[in-house]
Amino acid sequence: MIRSMTGYGRAVEISPEMTVTVEIKSVNHRFFEFSCRTTRGYAFVEEKLKTFINRYISRGKVDCFVQIEDLAAENGVVSVNPAMAAGYYNALKELSETYGLKMGDGVELLACHSDVFEIRKPPADEEKICAFVLGAAEKALESFLEMRRVEGEKLKADVLGRADAILESVAFVEARSPQTVAEYNEKLKARIAELIGDTPVDEGRLLTEAAIFADKIAVAEETVRLRSHIEQLRHFFELEEPVGRKLDFLVQEINREANTIGSKASDIEIARQVIEIKSEVEKIREQIQNIE
Repeated sequence: MIRSMTGYGRAVEISPEMTVTVEIKSVNHRFFEFSCRTTRGYAFVEEKLKTFINRYISRGKVDCFVQIEDLAAENGVVSVNPAMAAGYYNALKELSETYGLKMGDGVELLACHSDVFEIRKPPADEEKICAFVLGAAEKALESFLEMRRVEGEKLKADVLGRADAILESVAFVEARSPQTVAEYNEKLKARIAELIGDTPVDEGRLLTEAAIFADKIAVAEETVRLRSHIEQLRHFFELEEPVGRKLDFLVQEINREANTIGSKASDIEIARQVIEIKSEVEKIREQIQNIE
């Protein structure tokens, strides 16, 4: 199955203890790269999320966002940090005395500093939280992977359409190549007749020259390999494993054969078809950069 490396998925899981929101998005990347942002205090879920998501995604830059709302926060106990409170109080008192400011009892000023207070909550059940977050991640992955699949099908259709266009050009080259040899032979005869008039021409020499020319411009090996590469490309699209890297290598080989045909081309019509082939190859190359 062909899948794009671009995708997005989101899911929300709610329980009496917490609400978890997981968002997953990805873009192109040569390898698997994962980054995760979680609500403060829940960083312990990040490595488990990475391992879990990597089971389903082999390539792409993946960003995961996890928001955890602790619905049992009221169970926490708020207490004063005496050291921080004393430090702020003494600093405010010094400021008041130095500049002749009225400080009052200073409670409101101290309350403005969040580190004066400590919120103590019961120890988190990390295993339970991880299981809950992974459940949300699994649901987010469903829509994420479906988006990748749909996009992958579009990429597949586009690439195969361009592969068909390449084969049409290859067929033209195969049909045109023998004609160029016959045309060269006729031009050679006409040129010799123009130079030597009615003097008899050595037919054997003409055949030799035509054979040399035919060998020089022969592209049968290249067109056979091109057809083989296109067939291999179609085969890759039917595999269930990620094939993006294989396709990238295969397109390089297709381009190599097109370049060889172009270097041998002495006919303007064949040269035009080579340009068409290279244009389609470049468009295929762009598309497969987004295939996992």
